[in-house]
Amino acid sequence: MSWLYLSSAIVAEVIATLSLRATEGFQKKLWIIPMAVFYAVAFFCLALTLVAGMPVAIAYGIWSAVGVALIALLARVIWKEKLTPRMVLGLVLIMVGVILVEVG
Repeated sequence: MSWLYLSSAIVAEVIATLSLRATEGFQKKLWIIPMAVFYAVAFFCLALTLVAGMPVAIAYGIWSAVGVALIALLARVIWKEKLTPRMVLGLVLIMVGVILVEVG
């Protein structure tokens, strides 16, 4: 069950962060509502993940690493933001680091 909660936390955090970007510096106020709601859902689901027994280092590491990678990829697709080979390497290194912490 902890993996379901963690997956939900990741999806909610990605939606919230993309909504934050869509506010364009809080100029587009309509996006503030989904941003706030999905950040709250993300933290709630992350809390459920921890209650379900996943260690905090694992949960937070996976949550942040997968979130960063998905946001970078989706920002590239949606807003044509830069995603250089160096940035991709950085994302891969983050993922490898999280895996090393997990297998520990």
